[in-house]
Amino acid sequence: MNRDDFPLLSDDIIYFDNSATSLKPKCVIDKMVEYYSKYPANAHRGDYDLSYKVDQEYEETRELVKDFINAEYLEEIIFTSGTTDSLNMIINGFFANLLEQNDEVLLTMSEHASNILPWYNLAQKKGIKINYVPLDNNYYLTMDNLKKTVTPNTKVISIAGITNVIGDIRPVKEICAWAHENNIFVILDGAQMVPHVRVDVKDLDVDFLAFSAHKMCGPTGVGVLYGKKELLEHLEPTTLGGGMNESFDNPYEVVLKELPTRLEAGTRNIAGVIGFKEAIKYLNNIGMENIHKYELDLRKYLINKLLLLKHIDIINIESDSGIVTFNVNNIFSQDVAYYLNKYNICVRAGTHCAKILKSSVGVSNTVRISLYFYNTYEEIDNLVELLSNYDKILKEMI
Repeated sequence: MNRDDFPLLSDDIIYFDNSATSLKPKCVIDKMVEYYSKYPANAHRGDYDLSYKVDQEYEETRELVKDFINAEYLEEIIFTSGTTDSLNMIINGFFANLLEQNDEVLLTMSEHASNILPWYNLAQKKGIKINYVPLDNNYYLTMDNLKKTVTPNTKVISIAGITNVIGDIRPVKEICAWAHENNIFVILDGAQMVPHVRVDVKDLDVDFLAFSAHKMCGPTGVGVLYGKKELLEHLEPTTLGGGMNESFDNPYEVVLKELPTRLEAGTRNIAGVIGFKEAIKYLNNIGMENIHKYELDLRKYLINKLLLLKHIDIINIESDSGIVTFNVNNIFSQDVAYYLNKYNICVRAGTHCAKILKSSVGVSNTVRISLYFYNTYEEIDNLVELLSNYDKILKEMI
């Protein structure tokens, strides 16, 4: 599916590390080169034709992002450097001012570091409490367990829409509806969700959403912070500087610009934002529903093949995303990755930035296959063939 658009795939590489970052199609690369070659001016700064061209391209991306996630207002789309930056802005710019000592934030053990460490930092500084919703036997987050964990002090539920190790799709719409009935905010880490399934923020009614361009065929160094407009109005900038202010005559007379500009201080990754536009167009042309269906078909094919190998322990046999996590019996996960790398197969091994998940799963390091629409059944066959010979893996580890 569209493999010819990705330059790397002409180099006999099998790329199964899409949860870490996706490949970039030529149209994204060309668009960034176009910016640097033909109109490499700053955004929202100049009064000349090149600068106006940059402004137009930059804001067209904001329009596309708004439509892609079905936001209500352009002002609800803030460009950041990535999901990590977006989550830190949400937590430190909004919730740090709202939460008080002993207020509770609910997480799960399968969250990414970006959705855990900023909360830990806030707990140290303000004395808020961190609690975890227990995962079920499949390591899923269920509504029953969520409801049992909430206390009168719970103020925020902060979760991934799709987790990056187990790959489970959370019931976000149901969580938001129930949370709002109980005056609880919901933050959605969409890093693994937005690139793979259709996300409609109005339908989900999520309060905040964070995601990255680089996991959805876009450039690195670009992310999106979505928030309901009435909430963003109360999000204090965590970075102050050029472009986001109207005036600063003295320390007591600082006037900031309106949304979204006041949350985009300094010079953004302009080439990246402009390139991101082409990535969104690219995904729209394929169709998010088509992407998700194809990934599930590939996953089912891979799981059925791996289940035939007795020396493979699959951590997440049941999952509704393109993530498959496993171990080879008695072989360290990164040794397996090294073995596969010898045959030009790229996989992730380790803890995958979900370092507290081991307390639920029982293992700390795993091999992760994360699929995307440019992967093929033939690539899976090559992978499984290499994994099928246990003695060969052991021999090549020596």
